[in-house]
Amino acid sequence: QVQVVESGGGLVQAGGSLRLACTAYEYAYNTYCMGWFRQAPGKERERVAFIDHASRTTVVDSAKGRFTISQDNAGKILYLQMNSLKPEDTAMYYCALTRSWDCISGMPFLYWGQGTQVTVSS
Repeated sequence: QVQVVESGGGLVQAGGSLRLACTAYEYAYNTYCMGWFRQAPGKERERVAFIDHASRTTVVDSAKGRFTISQDNAGKILYLQMNSLKPEDTAMYYCALTRSWDCISGMPFLYWGQGTQVTVSS
């Protein structure tokens, strides 16, 4: 049974940094897309940053230059380094994982964490 667990959220002032981590347990495949969604109250869920087994990455335009996604242990641990945080980044951040040859816009994800809250004050 695959389990996805996030950590690292918190309260930070604008301009500060946070590092989120995600661990995927019992995932046995060599191919995957894994990354982060976020959702603020009253807004739709948004794709933030993703990485695949070949270390190909994508980052949403609003976070480019500020957020960096990376992985180790063959993708079993995922990180999102968030710098220069803005109040607009406030959301629940979810780690998600699915088996795939690559990351494709709109693709479904089979495995989800329960989320970690990021709050950025003005």
